[in-house]
Amino acid sequence: MSRLRVVSVDDEPLARERVSALVRVTDGLDLVGEGRNGLEALDLVTTLTPDLLFIDVEMPELSGFGVVAAVEGPHMPGVVFVTAFESYALKAFDVGAIDFLHKPVTPERFAAAVSRSRERLAHRSARDQRAIAAGAARLERARGLRRHFVVREGGAHCFVPIEQIDWMDVADNYLQLHVGERTHLCRATMNDVVSELDTAQFVRIHRSALVAIDRIARIRPREAGGYVIELRTGARLMSSRGYAGRIRELLR
Repeated sequence: MSRLRVVSVDDEPLARERVSALVRVTDGLDLVGEGRNGLEALDLVTTLTPDLLFIDVEMPELSGFGVVAAVEGPHMPGVVFVTAFESYALKAFDVGAIDFLHKPVTPERFAAAVSRSRERLAHRSARDQRAIAAGAARLERARGLRRHFVVREGGAHCFVPIEQIDWMDVADNYLQLHVGERTHLCRATMNDVVSELDTAQFVRIHRSALVAIDRIARIRPREAGGYVIELRTGARLMSSRGYAGRIRELLR
């Protein structure tokens, strides 16, 4: 690999410009994009497919770990996390990042990260790409209950807040998020999402479906077992016997 196409992302302008300036003066690197937040990072990675991503960990709404977790496999660049908190260093390496840079980034440390990146990228496999996405998702889940999903609409990414979702179900390797008359696709598994949601907000009615409790208008038993869940939107969903216990709790 000769020249590396680089994207720099940080919500702090001075920190972002410091890394970008180092990219510009380093032989063999081409700065192809700069992002101010997690959503911009996802848009840049998806549209520009850079070789290398320098990204801040702590950003509002969507952290650097959240960004990496949301990147689709074929678009995954090599990742170097940049942060003011040294406590993230071990986590960055556990995830599978190429390197970790502590702010303020020095030219010497930046050069070492670039050298390490060239070596790692030359031998990176699809398995490595999947591993860093899975590791980042694991760390993002550890940060607490989910507040939103990241979805792609057209050529841009956006948030779907939890409180806007009526119900969700599985569609192949995606979750379908039903928001009124609209449906959004999000790459996630039902089992992971169940552990990320407040049980006071959502109830699982089937192994492949979750419903927002405050969207339920009526619950009726079925002769064959389970229940019919009628939502305020008019949608009618069928529960399975295996999840009847939680629904009976709602009826008490």
